[in-house]
Amino acid sequence: MALGSWIEPHPEGIFVPAADAWVDPSAPKPRALVTHGHADHARGGHETVWATPETLAIMEARYGPQNGKPVAYGEAIRLGEVDVTYVPAGHVLGSAQIILEHRGERVVVSGDYKRREDPTCARFEPVSCDIFITEATFGLPVFRHPETRDEIAKLIDALHANPDRCVLVGAYALGKAQRVIRELRELDHVAPIYVHGALQRLCDLYVDHGVDLGELRPATGADKGEMRGHIVLAPPSALNDRWSRRLPDPITAMASGWMRVRQRARQRNVELPVILSDHADWDELTSTIREIAPKEVWVTHGREDALVHWCGLHQIKARALELVGFEDEDD
Repeated sequence: MALGSWIEPHPEGIFVPAADAWVDPSAPKPRALVTHGHADHARGGHETVWATPETLAIMEARYGPQNGKPVAYGEAIRLGEVDVTYVPAGHVLGSAQIILEHRGERVVVSGDYKRREDPTCARFEPVSCDIFITEATFGLPVFRHPETRDEIAKLIDALHANPDRCVLVGAYALGKAQRVIRELRELDHVAPIYVHGALQRLCDLYVDHGVDLGELRPATGADKGEMRGHIVLAPPSALNDRWSRRLPDPITAMASGWMRVRQRARQRNVELPVILSDHADWDELTSTIREIAPKEVWVTHGREDALVHWCGLHQIKARALELVGFEDEDD
């Protein structure tokens, strides 16, 4: 019998018949195991959801009440004939890899993950396994993320060089915005940070779960002069809309792994690209596979072909799953 024959990849997600449950399904299902709260992994409408307490809180904030079954990191549960354990993925608050054990085999569904230290979430935990299901968002050798502190320092340096302006940072609402704020605090930036209203709810959720973001002030309604010399965070969609026109001569920045691609920065009229990703880069993807040493690698969500090819060159059996509905919400 083929390795992992009890796992069924489908376009809308991964079905585990022995548990009668789906992992990160893109459509409502009776039983869903969810790795983290981004909308390309966590959808509303499931009858029952197993996830970390933080992910369930995020899903409730986005979709309303859930019939949630909280699973703490390291806690083992049994669904049908499958043992299920959640361990940290290092992606965003509450993100997890899901370990599935059945028939003497171990499958790790990593969801989205990164290997860099992040003060807003638990760090990735490598787990040896027979099959490692990995993302490949930045699965090309061109993507090698720079040091986090150097990128965040660009924002502070821009403020110091332009005290009569503000720095407007585009950052996705879940994970990226809170990480930018926390990384600024790690560099002793103690000044108030102004936030767009669309970011406030999830920032409050992070604070409720023990992530200290320092003093945040609402940008909407604030006096233009008050925001001079300060950092303002907003969703990427607000960088060039009418909302941003009321800011004091903003220096437009964008925090994203995609800022490595100059054309992406130009398309968004970004003056100050900040290369900051919540996904593993090429070196981290490949070194993680080497470290875990699975018998097989199943690749999804991104540049699948390149990572499958790399595995083949290193005598690692690999396949692309080609799941649908997985877009990079928090690039």
